[in-house]
Amino acid sequence: MKIKSFLISVVTIFVIWVLLNNKLSLEVLAFGGLIAVVVAIMFHRSYDIFEALKLNPKAIVYWFVYIFVFLTELVKSNLDVAFRVISPKLPINPGIVEVKTKLKSKLGRMILTNSITLTPGTFTVELLGDRIFVHWIDVKSEDIEEDTRLIVHKFEKYLEVIYG
Repeated sequence: MKIKSFLISVVTIFVIWVLLNNKLSLEVLAFGGLIAVVVAIMFHRSYDIFEALKLNPKAIVYWFVYIFVFLTELVKSNLDVAFRVISPKLPINPGIVEVKTKLKSKLGRMILTNSITLTPGTFTVELLGDRIFVHWIDVKSEDIEEDTRLIVHKFEKYLEVIYG
């Protein structure tokens, strides 16, 4: 059993428990702690996903920066898609593009692909090794390096520090 992953699992489950119960009574906290430990033990084979998570000050700062960057991209892409719906004269050039990632960890890649999918106008179709296939509402280039810069780089540079 890997201690770091186990502790992260317990803390994550416990925080979810507290948020769902919306109480900070001693009974809720004690039972939530017990439940968190039992569930983490039951799923001990899944913890290796947390091994790549870096718990240092730089990674923590980058996590907050990443959230800000993600929310900024979310607003920009929502406005872009909304303007395309309102004004049919705006061009769309839908297609599937291939991009590459430098991220090595499973968790980092999962968060990257989910970030791409959650921003309107892009949808992750498949992840194969270091290649990600993305459906894009307005393909601007057919060059893998350019598409990677436009879609992936804004998220990846922060996730690389956080997850490796």
